[in-house]
Amino acid sequence: MALPRPRSLAGQLFAMQVLLVTLVVAGCAVFTYLNTREQAEEAARTEVTVVARAIADAPSVLAALRSEDPSARLQPYAERVRQDTGITFVTIMRPDGERLTHPNPELIGETFIGHTEPALRGETFTESYTGTLGPSMRVVTPVWSDGEIVALVSAGLGVETIGRRVADQVSGLLLVAGGALALGAVGTWAVNVRLRRHTHGMNAAELSRMYDYHQATLRAVREGLLLLDGDGRIALVNDAGLELIGLPDEPVGRALSELDLSPGLVAALSGERPVVDEVLVTEERVLVVNAAPVSGGSRRGTVVTLRDHTELQELAGELDSALAFTDALRAQAHEAANRLHAVVALIELGRADEAVEFATAELELAQALTDRVVDAVAEPVLAALLLGKAAQANERGVELLLTEDSRIDDGVLPSALPPRDLVTILGNLIDNAMEAAMGAAVQSAAGAAGAAGAAGAAARSAAGERVGDPRAGARVWVRARADAHELLLEVSDSGGGLRGESAEAAFDWGWTTKPAQGPEAGARGVGLALVRQAVRRNRGAVEVDRAAGGGARFTVRLPLRVGVA
Repeated sequence: MALPRPRSLAGQLFAMQVLLVTLVVAGCAVFTYLNTREQAEEAARTEVTVVARAIADAPSVLAALRSEDPSARLQPYAERVRQDTGITFVTIMRPDGERLTHPNPELIGETFIGHTEPALRGETFTESYTGTLGPSMRVVTPVWSDGEIVALVSAGLGVETIGRRVADQVSGLLLVAGGALALGAVGTWAVNVRLRRHTHGMNAAELSRMYDYHQATLRAVREGLLLLDGDGRIALVNDAGLELIGLPDEPVGRALSELDLSPGLVAALSGERPVVDEVLVTEERVLVVNAAPVSGGSRRGTVVTLRDHTELQELAGELDSALAFTDALRAQAHEAANRLHAVVALIELGRADEAVEFATAELELAQALTDRVVDAVAEPVLAALLLGKAAQANERGVELLLTEDSRIDDGVLPSALPPRDLVTILGNLIDNAMEAAMGAAVQSAAGAAGAAGAAGAAARSAAGERVGDPRAGARVWVRARADAHELLLEVSDSGGGLRGESAEAAFDWGWTTKPAQGPEAGARGVGLALVRQAVRRNRGAVEVDRAAGGGARFTVRLPLRVGVA
């Protein structure tokens, strides 16, 4: 048998609130009843005291007491006072307790039932006592004449009369209590309906479990999640969002304008338009941002998701380099096959000496470059990258040169310096330098040959022939040095260089001097932005200026010790 589902949180709160309201109203009603009864008794005590004192001080009472038949004159007076004031009885008696007046005339002349001792001592006192008319609240006071007590006056109000007065007040109290209870029940019901709608009928255990799942999900999701309220303040952010944007530990409740964020990111997050897969670059990351406003008649906030594409862009760059290297190796294999055919043909023609000389020259040229790189750069990642870029440059008609003062010994670079960042920095700088050098060489050749020569060069390029050539002056110089404190990577080219605003904007995402055409148009303007990010991640600096040959020179300095920037 299935266990009954626990009552929802709204239901539990409704039952608790109804019970609480009932207890509060009942408590207030009991307190008010007791207070009302006490006030009624106090009012009755005051009332009979005033009546008794007024009768005792009345001159007509003293005159009647001196007459031959006091009862004949005092009885009508006492009855009239009793009826006018609404009290239960007025009894005037002699000091020995003999009644001179009574609501029941048959009891006149009999002894008063009750205490009179304090009154005989000159005191006015009150008491609750059961006499001939039942339980009552009574007062007994002396009547003075020439310093002597000549009579006593007792006035009383029956308990039943007091009870009727309290009952009249309690009826109103019950009406007020009933109204308060009804109003409380209606208010509790309204709160319960609203709470049930917001909690979707879940009980406390389910809400607690959902909160735990919510927190675990926010921590587990690798995408950054950012929720902004209608005023542009951060309402929620997960751990990935804190890391991707670089927010402080407690950003909730703060406006985006108060945080140290890039203007482009603030504009994308604060705008009212939806943002779909927009690429934004921070100092250390490449982010893909999606933002959608939360609307319900009015703007209530914005939901923002952030995806880190930094590694993807770096991998794409490495893949492009690998593909270019593969193409270069394929071209070199084709050239090697051609040279091998030439060697075989020379041998078949009986020119063995010329065949040996031809093959030896090719081997010496390739080996010289390999030996130069291996001797100068002992770091395997950088050495492999330089050899690959040299093969790629040779295929593209660019001469890649390693400066004589380049030197990186094995073990100098710390393990904290990621090899991927080194590949990103040096690979993208060399790629940009080769393209700049090739472009300048092509423009120079086109200007020298004239319009017809330029058309022929374009035709040869479309046919797959090389446009540039080392002898035409397309060169790239690489300088790589490392000591105990700093790694220096410098790449310069024989291109046209960067001047003024171009040098400042070269590292912006999407900035390029190349035409946005062809399948690679979407990848333009990415390399230098990735270079700056990798440099900043490793607390380094990158500069661009004019090289000695007129082209651009990019200088990267990376600290190799903690505390050196």
